[in-house]
Amino acid sequence: MSEVPARRALEEIDKAARRLAAAGIESARLDAELLMAAAAGVTRAAVITGWIDLSPATLNNFETMIARREKREPIAYLLGRKEFYSLDFEVSPAVLIPRPESEIVVAAALEFIAAAPDARVLDIGTGSGAIAIAIAVNAARAHFTGVDISADAIAVASRNAEHHRVEDRVTLRRGDCFDILDGGPALGSFEVIVSNPPYLDDAEIAALEPEVRTFEPRVAISAGAGGLDILRRIAAGAPRHLAGDGELIVEVAAGQATKAAVAKLVEEAGLRVVSVINDFAGHPRVVRARRGRAGA
Repeated sequence: MSEVPARRALEEIDKAARRLAAAGIESARLDAELLMAAAAGVTRAAVITGWIDLSPATLNNFETMIARREKREPIAYLLGRKEFYSLDFEVSPAVLIPRPESEIVVAAALEFIAAAPDARVLDIGTGSGAIAIAIAVNAARAHFTGVDISADAIAVASRNAEHHRVEDRVTLRRGDCFDILDGGPALGSFEVIVSNPPYLDDAEIAALEPEVRTFEPRVAISAGAGGLDILRRIAAGAPRHLAGDGELIVEVAAGQATKAAVAKLVEEAGLRVVSVINDFAGHPRVVRARRGRAGA
């Protein structure tokens, strides 16, 4: 193995990492390594420890991606991939980038499905399909419907379902919340309804990191004044499509689950909160609700 190409690659990575750090990116070195690996078509381990081909095409691709990352375009969009629940998912600017907090929704759904393995699951605002597909991969008898308002998101989710070989159990439909289902499936069609809906107050958007504010789809993050517009619709519509012993599992903004407003939305819909799960930072993040008002 020649040390010259490897040393040249590390020099290019060093320069790129300094540029990214100057742009305010905390993970500058890691991002530079990942982008070099993508440009060269090799693994990050190969970039760090081995010889890679620094052809003109590789260097041009690397420069293009570094320039885009300097402008704070998310690295997941540059790579076109994101790991979620130990699975690899295609992502694009058409979908929200899956985050670790949403894995709590998956785990909660799998806990429910363990006692109801043939459950029918509805995923509202499916995006890349990460939540529904992660559940499907780990629940071989369950069947899923994913709904999203974006046709481009549905296309991404469809490819992810095929990639993970669950397309025979994951039906994807374009629609806004429950609208596509009303007048279709009978009352009580789903044992589990999951969602990571838009939940940010419109006024909060300006304070977000550029990666989110500028590049992620606004429709997937913004939910009106108070951030409750979509949560309100989900809570109101869930009883029409939730089985009698079924469960609504929904992600909310950090701390939002402790607010009286969220409990009120759930209770007004005729549901009761059965548990609130904290995220990895200790913030209330996922609400689980069933039929019956609080205290019932």
